[in-house]
Order: sequence, then structure tokens, then C-alpha cells
Amino acid sequence: MSLLIYIYILLCCFTIVHPFCPSQCTCIYHGRSDGTGTRSVLCNDPDMSDIPVNVPVDTVKLRVEKTVVRKIPTEAFYYLVDLKYLWVTYNSISTIASSSFYNLKVLHELRLDGNLLSSFPWESLQEMPNLRSLDLHNNRLSTVPTDAGRYLQNIKYLDISSNKLTTLPSDLIDIWPPFSASANIGTDSLPERVILGLQDNPWFCDCRISKLIELSKTFEMAVVLLDPLLTCSGPENLAGVLFQRAELEQCLKPSVMTSATKMTSPLGSNVLLRCDATGYPTPILIWTKSDGSPVNNTVVQESPGEGIRWSIISLNGILYQDAGEYRCKAKNLAGMSEASITLTVVGVITTTASPLRFSKRLSAEQSVTTLLKIEPITEGLTTLSPTTLATTTLSSVLKKNPVQTSQTKPAAGGTRPTKSQPAVNNQKPQEEDGNTTTSAVVQKITIKNLQVVGQTEQSAVVTWLAPNAPRGVALNVMYSEYGVRDKQMINTDTGKSKISIDGLVPSTKYTACVSLKGSQPKKDQCIVFSTLDAETEDPQAHILIVAGGIACAIALPLVIVLLYKVLKLYCKKSASEGDDLSKETYVKFETLSLKQKTTDSNGDLWARRNTSESERMLLYSRSSIDSQMTFKSDNYQSEYLY
Repeated sequence: MSLLIYIYILLCCFTIVHPFCPSQCTCIYHGRSDGTGTRSVLCNDPDMSDIPVNVPVDTVKLRVEKTVVRKIPTEAFYYLVDLKYLWVTYNSISTIASSSFYNLKVLHELRLDGNLLSSFPWESLQEMPNLRSLDLHNNRLSTVPTDAGRYLQNIKYLDISSNKLTTLPSDLIDIWPPFSASANIGTDSLPERVILGLQDNPWFCDCRISKLIELSKTFEMAVVLLDPLLTCSGPENLAGVLFQRAELEQCLKPSVMTSATKMTSPLGSNVLLRCDATGYPTPILIWTKSDGSPVNNTVVQESPGEGIRWSIISLNGILYQDAGEYRCKAKNLAGMSEASITLTVVGVITTTASPLRFSKRLSAEQSVTTLLKIEPITEGLTTLSPTTLATTTLSSVLKKNPVQTSQTKPAAGGTRPTKSQPAVNNQKPQEEDGNTTTSAVVQKITIKNLQVVGQTEQSAVVTWLAPNAPRGVALNVMYSEYGVRDKQMINTDTGKSKISIDGLVPSTKYTACVSLKGSQPKKDQCIVFSTLDAETEDPQAHILIVAGGIACAIALPLVIVLLYKVLKLYCKKSASEGDDLSKETYVKFETLSLKQKTTDSNGDLWARRNTSESERMLLYSRSSIDSQMTFKSDNYQSEYLY
């Protein structure tokens, strides 16, 4: 029995000294003279496809290299509480869970270089509070989130070189202590230096990395670059330029200011909400409601200068559902900020009406009462609550918000209507009817036959018809790029039937709408059109050029054939006329002698009057030649006579 106990004790001791090692790994124990030691495990089997799970618990250094492991599962190393060095390099890892490094409280160095990581769970660094070195070079990282700076507080060595990074968030430089300390470095104390690897990335040099470029030009700083010769890959004018030679303006995060934080407006009124923002580059403004849904009302934006933009949202004829919080968000490359306006809609309205007429009308229409409070009648008029914010007709209120009502009797001390009061009471309904008639006329105005004519590269002319519309009724012409909610607005009236829209972008699709001022355009009051290309010619001129080319191609062979026939006929005719002329003008020069000879050409011609026309021409030619020869004989002596 005692022998068995001794054997068991020996086996336990042997197990403690020589724990089990994974079959595809090599375990090495580094002992010291004082009896202590550390254990390291190397797993580099090319056939290994998973992270080993039976690694000795006292392992201090674990290396998984040159395998076909594709992912690190959740809590893959949670039992290695003494692990200080974890190298998972040159594998095929593309996925890492956010809790893969759970319980690695004493881990000092993490190397993941040479893998296929397109993203990294930066929040997992919270599980490694003692981590000082992080190597992610030679992966496929394309972005680093802004909140990564919160998890890099203790990192002293970060290598993200040889990835696909084009920029770094400007907030990362502001949050990460090494950068912020470098910006305010002093002579009293020098902060602990951080080694940073950024080389071999396609950096796009704009204002987002302007602070990084400025830091690369400073020698005495808390950040030391592994390779200080960083270069820009874009934009085109800075491609290949070193960081030290690039000059960029710094990004400025947007600053937003609204015209008011709270607004109270009466039911049915028109409200304008304004938002102003500054920043570089010039921020973009977006209006949303408190639930994040976009605002579908008319929005106008304008940038009067670089780094400044304002926006106005128009709420026409507001209802109770329009109340709430409106948020104006400004966004640019440096970040985003927002401001809000709270709109409150109240329904207190004033009107004048006879109480009898009012009660009779409510009973007839089975209407329900608004928030109006009718006071006792004084001199035939009904007075409402003194907290009135707007004035309108009772009929319009009843049309918009019918609610249950009951008749209100005048107070006991009230004054009864006299005989003279009906004239007063009848006067106001007439005015109400006039207002209702005018509103009805405006509402009956229809805009149709909307067309776009004469569009060019940067402008277009919008035409429409508003039949039977009185002059002077305000219209709104709204336009924007197709699919863009923010619209530009042009004010006009029914006295015009067309308007020119300028400042458009060539070869771009636009939407234009024409509607009454204060109303939303209908589907048939909008039209979609496109501007011409910058190099596009006039279509009519293009048609004329094509038609002319076709006509020339058809007519040219006919002209050539016609010219050939005319030339051939002319040559034949010339040949025949040449033969006749040679026969008619032939002269026997051998009859001429060296003596002077005088011939009366006139007598010779008159002697042959009765000859034919051809004979006379022959005689005339002969006479002319004889005359010339005689003239020469009279003036010049023959060289053979002396």
C-alpha cells in the first residue's frame, strides 16, 4: 500500500514538472538557478487549422506561426492567466472576436502581423490593461475608428504599417495622449515616447491628417515614427510628396448655432427655423426630427463663403403634429455637431361672431368645440381669451380641427342684443364670406403643363400655365438635384409663366416644382430634366451637319459623272471645230513673194458679196493674212536683197 502511495506522489510531481504539450506544438521550459522558470510554446505546424486549447496553463509566451488558422475564437486564451507574450503571426487569420483576448490581464505584447485582418476589435484592448506593444502591420486594415484612441491609452508601441489606411480620424490625434502631449510639449518634463509605424500606406493628404503631417515635421516630440519618410498617395497634386514638404490647412470641427432654442407659434401659421454652422471644410447641414427621421419640408441652404453655411427650414400652415424637436446636424471631414430647436404649437384664436349664429351653426354641423373660450357679449361682439397669439376666421379653425363643443350661454350680467346689433352682427359674416371666397379662389388655382425648355449646360427655362389665375398670387419655384431633399427656392407670381434657373451643373439630373406659396407641390406640378453636357453641341446644328454630310455623299458621285460627260462632250466639239477651222483658214503661202504686194481687202470682200457665209469668212481670213504679209514686206527688207 505504501508503495502505491509513493508511486502516486512521483507521478504527480512528474506531471507538475512536465505538463501535457499539444501534439502540433513544442513546449520549452526555461529554468533558472533559483528553481523558478518560464514556459514557452511554439506551434508552427503547417497543417494546424485551429488555435490549440490544451496549452500548459503556466505558459508565459505562446507563438502560433505559419499555420492555416483562419480565426481566433471567443475566449481562446482565458485559462492562460500568466501569458505575457502572444504572437499569432503569418497565418490566415481574418476574424477576431471582441472577447478573444478575455482574461489576459498580464499580457504585455500582442503581435498579429502578417495576417488577413480587414478590421480589428479595438474594444478588446480593455481586456488587456497591461498591454504595451501592439503589432498589426502587413494586414488589410483600411480604417481606424475615432474611439480607438480611448483603448490606446497604455500602448507605447503601435505598428499599423503596410495596410490600406488612407487617413486617420482627426479626433484620434486629439484623444490619444502621445499626440496631444506632443502638441503641448514643454521644457519642464518630456513625456514618455511612443513608437508608431505608419509607412507603406496609401495616405490621402487632406486636412484630416494635417496634424499628423505637422507632427512629422517636429523632431522633439513624444511620437517617434519607425519610418519618418512618409509620402502622400493622393490627391493628384500631392501624389509622391513627402509629409515634411506637404502644406495643408487643418480641419475644423463644425460649430452649430440656431436662431432660437425654443419657439411657440399659433396653429396654422408659417414658421422659419434657421441654423448656422462654421467649420473647415465647409460643413453640410441636415435637418432631422427627434426620432431621427428626415424633415420633408422645404429646406434652403446657402454657403456665402468658405467655411460658412446656413440653412432655413420652412413650415407652412403648421399643425399640432408639427410640434416637437428639430435637430440641425453639421458634418464635415473633422466630425459632426448638432443643435436643436423645440417648436410648440398653440391653438388660441380670436374671432367675432354672433353668439346665436355661432350656437345655431354648431348645432347644424354637429361640430365639436375648439380650445376657444367665449366670454359674455359686449356691444354685440364676442371676445375671446386675452392670451391670443393669432387671428383667423372661425370657419377655418373648424375645418382644420373639429372637436366636441357645447353651447355657452352668456353670463347673467351680460348685455342682450338690441335692434341695432343685427347690423353689426351681419357685417362680420360678410367679411368672413369674403375671406372664404378669396381663399377658395386661391385654392382653385391649378398649375399645369409644366415644361422645361431651352436647357443648356448651366441653366434651364421652366414654363407653366395657370389658367384663370388672378395676377399677383405668389408662387414658389423649387428645384434641386434629383433625389436630394434640400431644395433651392425662387419666388415669383401668377403674372409670369416662365422663369430661368441658373447656376446648374452640366450633365446633371434635376427636379423642378412650381406651387402656390405656402403649399406643397403635387406630383403633376414637378418635372425632371437634365442639363446638357459641357461639350454637347446644339441638337439642331448636329442634325443639319449630319443631313449635309448625307446630301454631299449622295450628290458628289452625280456631280462627278455630270462633269465627266460635259468635259467629254466639250472635247469632242472642240476637236470637230478645230478640224473645220484648219480647213477654212488654210492659206497657200507659196504664192507670196519677196516683192511688195498691196491688196485692197475691202475690194476683195465686196467682190464676193453673193457668196455664201462660209466663203465670206474664208475670204476674210485670207485677206487678213495677205494684209499682214504686205505690211511686213513694206517695212522690212528681205535679208537676201541688198
